[in-house]
Amino acid sequence: MATNIKQIIYFHHRLDATAATIRNKRSDIDMFRRDFGGPAADNWSDMSRAHGYHACARTEMREPWFPDAKLFAKAPNLLAVCSLGAGYDVIDVDACTKAGILVCNQSGANKEAVAEHALGLMLALSKKIMETDRAVRKESNVERFRYVGTELLGKTIGIIGLGNIGSRVAEICKSAFRMTVLAYDPYLSKERMAARNAEKVELRDILQRADYVTVHCPRTQETFGMIGYQELSLMKPTAFFINTSRGGTYKESDLARALGERKIAGAGIDVFLEEPPPTDHPLMAFDNVILTPHNAGSTREAHDNVATYASEQWIDIFDGKVPPRLINRAAWPKYSERFQKILGFKPEPLREE
Repeated sequence: MATNIKQIIYFHHRLDATAATIRNKRSDIDMFRRDFGGPAADNWSDMSRAHGYHACARTEMREPWFPDAKLFAKAPNLLAVCSLGAGYDVIDVDACTKAGILVCNQSGANKEAVAEHALGLMLALSKKIMETDRAVRKESNVERFRYVGTELLGKTIGIIGLGNIGSRVAEICKSAFRMTVLAYDPYLSKERMAARNAEKVELRDILQRADYVTVHCPRTQETFGMIGYQELSLMKPTAFFINTSRGGTYKESDLARALGERKIAGAGIDVFLEEPPPTDHPLMAFDNVILTPHNAGSTREAHDNVATYASEQWIDIFDGKVPPRLINRAAWPKYSERFQKILGFKPEPLREE
């Protein structure tokens, strides 16, 4: 049955700004928050009527509200699921595609924030800023030449994943520090990588040649556990490992082992499989490791961008347009049929890439 009011449900307060932005733009779209701890019957009643579901991050999600086949079976009107940011590992994409439900992310909204965070970790590690800060706080007479750092200028950076964030890292490193930029991304051609300031190489080349290895790929079946002890052992003993992408793209215990054996010079880590990490996490034992609580993308500017990106994308979806950050194009044929049945008009055709 066609309806005039399109409803979007969400559970986390971080999406309040997106809801407010939509509310200010459109009276025919109602984005409302429910609580994980609220009455289950009420939540399910709202979910059964919802046309959109804006999911929060995996570490903030609670059962039974993960966007998967079990939930979709109880949400017959659901047309699209959007992720909070660029990462969409919380969403079962295959289940969405089978159900004719679109998956969209907010890639690019926080690219500046994450790129700057990665660069900040590189600089802090190279200049031993955390180590010297701790020394100054604890010692009355710090021997300054005990902490000799290195410069980024003219070094080689290896970027794993040359999307929005990886490309921005490449741009900064090349322009500000005149670095040699290597990149591994099997989905981009040599020409497209060159246009993004990087030389296309294999993963092994990055690990062996780079002074800094930084990860900027999504967590997928392909990338889960892609950096382990074997890969870290290929790196220079003077090199640093940076990860601001997603927990699970590297093996945490293997990184601790590599650090303990001095296979690499240090690491800057923003993401973990379990977030926040336990206080006895093995990486916390190393002075040459900087840990941050998955806040690389958290800046005022990035939050504003996410609200704008997400609100505009939801409006595009309910206006029948192809959303700009569509993940599962294969869902479009079935989605189009469901969209027309539920909302009463046919969405535009999917353009070829």
